[in-house]
Amino acid sequence: MPFLISPVLTAGALAGRPQPTLPADGGLVLRPWREGDAPAVYEVFQDPLMHQWHARSADSVAEVGDWIRTWRRAWEAEREAHWAVADAVSGALLGRVALRELRLDDGTAEVAYWTVPQARGRGVAARATTALTHWAFDESGFHRLELLHAVRNEASCRVAARTGFGLEGTKRSAIMQPDGWHDMHLHARVRGD
Repeated sequence: MPFLISPVLTAGALAGRPQPTLPADGGLVLRPWREGDAPAVYEVFQDPLMHQWHARSADSVAEVGDWIRTWRRAWEAEREAHWAVADAVSGALLGRVALRELRLDDGTAEVAYWTVPQARGRGVAARATTALTHWAFDESGFHRLELLHAVRNEASCRVAARTGFGLEGTKRSAIMQPDGWHDMHLHARVRGD
């Protein structure tokens, strides 16, 4: 049965080219993950704040190396797109930004991010999210990006607001975290906002 509408993005729209390195304001760069990033990511996941807002922990550098390989394969399979957020001069890892839950036919994805403890409160997540949003809408052709965070995660709510992701509602008891079920704020942007 034929579809009455065309896909927003066709298969190969991402994987048909190498994952790009994206400049961001304030001396940041979003770059594909490297094997050598594993020790720094492992250290980030030892931080108690990461344990509060993420359901995942890292037991070893080798395990994180597997994550990085999975993140790179996700680009090739057009399932997800993950970038390391780094200082453009020193190369120091400052965080991660990603598009998850890619649905090319619909042109939708979910934005996710985290920052290393030393980068928090410096606008790194907001600048990285802005650069990623620009790339997704203006260079890649996505139609809608969603951003979810635990209602109690006020820092993530500030990032969403600063980057133009309007609050659309609350998903009740939507995500299980180590301390129980959390309500989640749903924010979104549509191309042209």
